[in-house]
Amino acid sequence: MAMKTEAEVIIGGKVITLSGYESEDYLQKIASYLNNKYNEYSKVDAYKRCKLDMQNILMQINIADDYFKAKNQIEAMEEDLAAKDKELYSLKHELVNIQMKMENMEKSMKSDKDEKAALDRKIIQLEAEIKNMKK
Repeated sequence: MAMKTEAEVIIGGKVITLSGYESEDYLQKIASYLNNKYNEYSKVDAYKRCKLDMQNILMQINIADDYFKAKNQIEAMEEDLAAKDKELYSLKHELVNIQMKMENMEKSMKSDKDEKAALDRKIIQLEAEIKNMKK
């Protein structure tokens, strides 16, 4: 089991101790994300005029929006990956079929060449017999 990590981070200008089973770098990354959100919204006049509880609700809504957009993007990528896996399987199957047809055609061609060679020998033999009959 992973060890629990504690990290002191600054969020919204306040020092907070975060703990979890993730690395300290990860916890700092979360704090950085939240600080970027606070900085982004602190520049919006309408946000600054809201009461603190409404600011928190708007921040939570925005973070949830980011989460669901990322989740939808992942689902779309997974569907795309599944479709590409299916297409790859189909192409591999088609390649195997073409290789089998090519092998069969090569065998057929070799057989045809062997048959032609045998017929050429037969023609030469028959021509020799005709020459011998004319003598």
